[in-house]
Amino acid sequence: MNSPEIRFTETNSADDSQGRTWGLDGNLFWFMAGGAFAAVIILLVCFSVMRMSFFTSLLIAAMPLALCATYVFVFRQGKPAGYDMDCLDYWLSGPGFGPNPQKQPERPLCLSKRPMDISSMI
Repeated sequence: MNSPEIRFTETNSADDSQGRTWGLDGNLFWFMAGGAFAAVIILLVCFSVMRMSFFTSLLIAAMPLALCATYVFVFRQGKPAGYDMDCLDYWLSGPGFGPNPQKQPERPLCLSKRPMDISSMI
């Protein structure tokens, strides 16, 4: 039987990308836009309504934008999906189930006193 040779080619069919906006992956742009919106609102409220100085209002208003930028660039940008939740879970409940080399005995299979050793009884 003469069967034609089957060609195998690599595809990127499993590589799902949510796109990029202004260099930010997926929907991370909205976190930054929300932080900027909150900063402008806080600046207007502090400067116009509460009559604070412009510099003090600017410092207070920069906090939500700085928090959003920290969250986006430290925990989300370029990280795998769920990295931020995994970090939070690790900080709240500690490491998951698995071996901890710092808490392992030096020789776990060699007991210093053998419970079934009858040689000392004879």
